[in-house]
Formats: sequence, structure tokens, C-alpha cells
Amino acid sequence: MAWIRTVPYAQADEKLREVIKKLRAMYPPEYDDPVFPRANDDGGVSGAHSLIPGALYHAMATFASLMSPQLPLEREQHEMIATVVSAINRCYY
Repeated sequence: MAWIRTVPYAQADEKLREVIKKLRAMYPPEYDDPVFPRANDDGGVSGAHSLIPGALYHAMATFASLMSPQLPLEREQHEMIATVVSAINRCYY
């Protein structure tokens, strides 16, 4: 969970909701939860970029492109690359 303020989905404006809707369409169904912003325990949206919908869109759209099933790697290989990069960047979440 982010340590910064996030926007509760119930309070998300139309722009943030539209960004989330567009991003959901880019990912396979199995990524729906927990990748996409949803209400978490404190009512915030689980997405640190919820304050900046444009940044949220570009960050998550980039990841969707990199994880595309049309690329020559298997999903497991994509996941392993993402895991290694996160570990190297010390992102332990």
C-alpha cells in the first residue's frame, strides 16, 4: 500500500474512472485483480498514481504493452522479467 494519499474509488472523478476503464481493456482478465485500482482497507485506491490519472494511464499502459500476449515470450517469462526488474530496483511489494 502506498504511503501517500490516494483517491478512494468512490471519490474518483470521471477522468480517473475513464483512465481505469481504458486500462482494464488493455489487460487480460486474470490481471483484473489486484493490478487495477480498487478500494483497499483504508478506502484508498490501490494505485499510487490515482492523484495523477495521466501518469497512471501511461505507467500502466506501458506495462500492458510489455506484458502483451502477442509478444514471443510466454506469460511466465514476462512475469519473471518483471519480478527480476522489481528486485533489482528494490521494489519488494
